Amino acid sequence: MASLTVASKANQASTLPVLLVAQYAKEKDPNASIEIVFSDVEELLEAKEAVVIFKSASAPGEPLYRDIVHTVMHEYPNLQGKHDSIVREWIDRANCFVPTDFKSVEGPLLELDSHLTLRSFVVGYSLTPADLAVWGAVRGNKVAYAAVKKGAMLNVTRWFKFIEETSTWIAPAVQSLNAHAQERKVAKSKEGANYDIALPDTDKGVVTRFPPEPSGYLHIGHAKAALLNDYFAHEMYKGTLICRFDDTNPSKEKEEFQDAIVEDLALMGIKPDKTSYTSDYFQELYEQCVKVLKSGKAYADDTERETMQHERMHGIASKRRDATVEENLARFEEMKKGNDEGVRWCIRAKMSVDNPNKAMRDPVIYRCNPQAHHRTGEKWKIYPTYDFACPIVDSMEGITHALRTIEYRDRNPQYNWMLDALNLRKVHIWDFARMNFIRTLLSKRKLTKFVDSGLVWGWDDPRFPTIRGIRRRGMTIDALREFILKQGPSRNIVNLDWTLFWATNKKYIDPIAPRHTAIPKKNAVTATVKGARVAPFTEDKPKHGKNPELGTKKVAYSPEILIDQADAQAFAEDEEITLMNWGNAIVRKITHSLNPLHRSLVTSLELELHLQGDVKKTKQKITWLATAGQELIPVELVDFDFLITKDKLEEEDNVDDFLTEKTEFRTEALADGNVAALGEGEIIQFERKGYFKCDRAFKHGEKAVFFCIPTGKVNAGK
Repeated sequence: MASLTVASKANQASTLPVLLVAQYAKEKDPNASIEIVFSDVEELLEAKEAVVIFKSASAPGEPLYRDIVHTVMHEYPNLQGKHDSIVREWIDRANCFVPTDFKSVEGPLLELDSHLTLRSFVVGYSLTPADLAVWGAVRGNKVAYAAVKKGAMLNVTRWFKFIEETSTWIAPAVQSLNAHAQERKVAKSKEGANYDIALPDTDKGVVTRFPPEPSGYLHIGHAKAALLNDYFAHEMYKGTLICRFDDTNPSKEKEEFQDAIVEDLALMGIKPDKTSYTSDYFQELYEQCVKVLKSGKAYADDTERETMQHERMHGIASKRRDATVEENLARFEEMKKGNDEGVRWCIRAKMSVDNPNKAMRDPVIYRCNPQAHHRTGEKWKIYPTYDFACPIVDSMEGITHALRTIEYRDRNPQYNWMLDALNLRKVHIWDFARMNFIRTLLSKRKLTKFVDSGLVWGWDDPRFPTIRGIRRRGMTIDALREFILKQGPSRNIVNLDWTLFWATNKKYIDPIAPRHTAIPKKNAVTATVKGARVAPFTEDKPKHGKNPELGTKKVAYSPEILIDQADAQAFAEDEEITLMNWGNAIVRKITHSLNPLHRSLVTSLELELHLQGDVKKTKQKITWLATAGQELIPVELVDFDFLITKDKLEEEDNVDDFLTEKTEFRTEALADGNVAALGEGEIIQFERKGYFKCDRAFKHGEKAVFFCIPTGKVNAGK
């Protein structure tokens, strides 16, 4: 089998002619076998300055990287003809269209335009490699292609379109090259500004971890931490990712949250190599606490919470700081029993009293909590804090690189102190900026308050920044991954705008969202259409004008139709408008309300079909619904606003002072009959209304509910 390797980063004016001629050989002879491979480089390594390499099947040996079109013609006789010498001349002349500045290609384009006068093909009366070489060079050159699209050179433009339309295999061939280039661009954009952050000791293997606390649902901030750890473990270094549930607080944790986190990670395409629980290590953590107590590097303390906070803030030593090892161990045993005496005490690491970094001021490392744990039951009454458990379990599980948000930076010395005090293996730490969004809360405590107070419907409320909330609103997982990975592991803290987030999503949903029609019920206008058939009828129309794979839908036509009030108010009598999916019509009569308070309200219209009219010349292009020939489906269109009014809440701000008064907007509407078949979760576009996700499917007697999906063009909260 022959093979053709193409450098996908190279100038397409050099690579596309060869690709098309090779593809043409396969089209002419089904037995012609040429394997086409794309390489993600600007130049192929096997040969200097080579952008394509051809390996012949009939004459194996050194690969060829010059004059490949001529070689392919020689290799496949079905490409040859009586005008070969002229064809080869034009193949060589195609090189004139490789330069990317217009001055260099303008002359050759004018010569080609002159040559094509009264000609359909470059050479002879049928397609030859000369056409493909020149066409490919022009198509691959952005400057030359732009000139052709403008139609400045009539003969070239006519020939260019003719070749493309009569040789239907050309478009897929071009698309294959463009698709590979696009995949490369997307992959590069997903990698963000810079993923080469020089993590140390990666040659010894990379093991990362994502340690969620099962006390709530994952939000978009958690998603960044999970995806970055997954990226470095699986894509950049081919290492190991551990998902470890930090289940050290039985008062807040539930199995419900744990199961939801597992599901959300799977939805995001994150597959941990191992799932573990801090509770698996409670015995070892207990033993490590005993060890640190025996070494005199920790002590038991029963100082009241408010007093302890004051002392830590002002650098005052606790009265219990100098207790003996025996006293501390005895109190730790009381804590372990969970009795009345034990719950008074906690264990604090003896780091510092007055370190400028307040995270180092004798932090609490163990607490007593008699409440049952959702995994270990009544076995334990004492639980380690995150700051004590995390470095120890990281070291025990073989974590090599702890990637965590920059808010932990002040606690990094604390993390390392724990490992030094217990003589455990060190772990490399890398901080990255957490993702903050305007007018959005990511505090789990505050989000929990919103849920518990009934301010939102639940953790999957479409106004919530949880993974479930934004997915219910209409975010796709592919868009979520792309957006987050674009941010990269940067340490720059920024407040992101939701418009960028939703604009990324639009790229994914627009090509696959079927088009439908909805007309708001309030003040909908009935219009009679003169020239329409008396009997209602239906026609099959594509669900998406640019994606035939989505199939067709039934569009109903009748002499009476419904029109949006806002559209009707914009009409003038005798104005020509376009009824989308039907054709042009002329507004013959507009009837307004007789109510003096609503004189601008249109109550009825008379239209006259003018199907021979030019849709390109009308100003108003509107959606409509036939009142007969279909069952109109009742729907509710729901839009949302941000939950809070301030772009960024400060520490001293009271959330209740910045709550948005109204965050939910509902519109009753009627939709085309095809909407009855839509299922929950399907994403569509109501034309001229926007993109929507079906939250509740239609049932007879129960309207369908659709949530508006922001697109980035307007306020993303509403």
